[in-house]
Amino acid sequence: MQLQAFAPLVTYPEANTDRVTELVVYFATRIGAKLHAMAINADIPDVSNALSKLLLDTPELIRQANVESRQRGEHLLALLRSKAAEAKVEMDTAAVAAPIALLGDTAAIRARYFDLNLLGWEAGSEVSRMVAEAVVFGSGKPTILFPATADVPAFDHVAIAWDGSRVAARAVTDARLFLERAYRVSVITAVDEKPLKDADVGERLAEGLRTRGLNAEAVSVMAGDRPIAPTLQEEAKEKGCGLLVMGGYGHSRLRDFVLGGATEGILADLSMSVLVSH
Repeated sequence: MQLQAFAPLVTYPEANTDRVTELVVYFATRIGAKLHAMAINADIPDVSNALSKLLLDTPELIRQANVESRQRGEHLLALLRSKAAEAKVEMDTAAVAAPIALLGDTAAIRARYFDLNLLGWEAGSEVSRMVAEAVVFGSGKPTILFPATADVPAFDHVAIAWDGSRVAARAVTDARLFLERAYRVSVITAVDEKPLKDADVGERLAEGLRTRGLNAEAVSVMAGDRPIAPTLQEEAKEKGCGLLVMGGYGHSRLRDFVLGGATEGILADLSMSVLVSH
C-alpha cells in the first residue's frame, strides 16, 4: 500500500517560498509517497463602507489581495508539478479558498484523509505558525515540519526526543518508516527538564529499538538554563541527525492552544526537520 503524503501551501498574507516545493518533493521521493498538494488561498470578504470606498478604495485592495493569493497558489502548484515530474513522484493538486482565520483549520481537516503531512515552516510568519499548529493538533496525523530555508536533510541518522510519555511513544510509532531506513538512531533525553518516571527511560527505548534490529543509542543531555526545544535540536544536529522525532504536547482552549515547552519552542523557532506527532 503506497503512502499518501499531504502538503498544504499557504499563499497569503505570508506565502510559502518556492524552496518549500523542492523540499516537499524531496521528502515524497525519500519515502516513496504519492503527493497530494493543496494551495490554500485567501478569501477576504468585502467589508467596506462608503467612507472606506472614498478614502482607500477598499474593495479594489481586497480584490487585488485575493487575486495575488490565487496567483501565488497557481505558481506554487505549477512549480510543484514540474519538480514532481522531474523526480518521477506521482501527485495531484487542488486549490481552495478560505478566510484567513480558517486557513489552518482548512488544512487540518483535509489532512485527515492522508498518512503524513509535509509542511514548510517560514521563519517569522504568523500564518505559517498558525497552519502548523492547526495541522499538528487537528489532523490526527504525523507532520514533518521543515524550515523553508533548510538544506536538503539526510535521514540516515534520526534523533528521537524521548521522555517516556504517551505522545513520545506515538511519535516513535509514526516515525517507523524513517527509523527502519536509518543506519543510526539517537534517543535523546533531557534529564533535568522535568521529572521522569524512570532514570533509564532513554536506554530502555534504545534497547527496545535494538531488539528490532535498529542501531540505537541513548543520549542524555542537560538543558540547564536553556529552553528545551533549542537544546533538543542542537543536540540532534551536533550528532549529525537530519530528522528529529518528537511528541507534540498541547490541548485546545476556546480555539487557542496551550502548548508544552518543547512543542512551543519548535513551532516558534524551527532549525531542522522535525516529525511531530500528537
